[in-house]
Amino acid sequence: MEKRKIQEILEFQVQQQDRLDKFLTKVYTEFSRTYIQKLIEEGYVLVDDEPVSKPSKKLKGGEKVVLLVPEPERLEIAPEDIPLEILYEDESLLVLIKPCGMVVHPSPGHTSGTLVNALLYHVKDLSSIGGVERPGIVHRLDKDTMGLMVVAKGDDVHKSLSEQFKERKVLKLYRAIVQGVVSWDYKLVETNVGRHPIDRKRFTVLEDGGKYAKSEFFVKERFPKHNATLLEVKIHTGRTHQIRVHASSLGHPILGDKTYGFKAQAFPKKLLEMLKDCHMLLSSKLGFFHPKKGSWLEFEVQNVEPFTSVLNYLREAL
Repeated sequence: MEKRKIQEILEFQVQQQDRLDKFLTKVYTEFSRTYIQKLIEEGYVLVDDEPVSKPSKKLKGGEKVVLLVPEPERLEIAPEDIPLEILYEDESLLVLIKPCGMVVHPSPGHTSGTLVNALLYHVKDLSSIGGVERPGIVHRLDKDTMGLMVVAKGDDVHKSLSEQFKERKVLKLYRAIVQGVVSWDYKLVETNVGRHPIDRKRFTVLEDGGKYAKSEFFVKERFPKHNATLLEVKIHTGRTHQIRVHASSLGHPILGDKTYGFKAQAFPKKLLEMLKDCHMLLSSKLGFFHPKKGSWLEFEVQNVEPFTSVLNYLREAL
């Protein structure tokens, strides 16, 4: 089998005994375990610089595991009748609420159940600029984040919206419930953000390299009984994991976000069950200029589950 071009090289250090495919699935959540197994069998994984072809290989701890991420295979994307919560729609675009747990676009190991699968069923004309795998997708939210997104129907609309995002003309406000009682009322964070030099599934604040990222944090409510705070976050740039990285750098990781420091043991079982493996990060307000009409459109949501239930629980506990 002819190997595909390598688009990224990821390196991981094994901390304890594990099975190779299980280990890679834990440390690199972008791919499913089935796809990880396929990559191992096709020779895209090295253990201590030696190729390995058995997904079941036992790791003792201390090994260096390298994942050679190949260019994606062309995916067949099928329309799926998945309910969508659409707030606004016209001939040019639509605005919807992406639920927690939904992947935005297909990728290896996530070829169904995505927002794109749902859009292909519900919408006849989507922009093609994002390619076969990302029709209509102008911007994205992480799988475990919920909230507002805008989707383009035509290429000209897509270009206009993308330009607004690039030129920072789009209003993007988030609500985040973070760990800890925040001592300040307002904080401006300006850093460079890029991939973590060791843990390649994470992003981090970098002194050298990375891309400029700017976030503003406003305290809305404090919940001292449960050691948590509700923040409003305005982002001026759209870097991968930006809010998650910046919140963690302030010592206040987002509830549910174990990748960036959330400590589950510090919270009661009832609250953890309410999280449902979601990050308490909600894209709550989205504003932009309509590409065709030129008018300003602005949308706001607050009652999105499980964010609302968690927030109500914290308020009742005061």
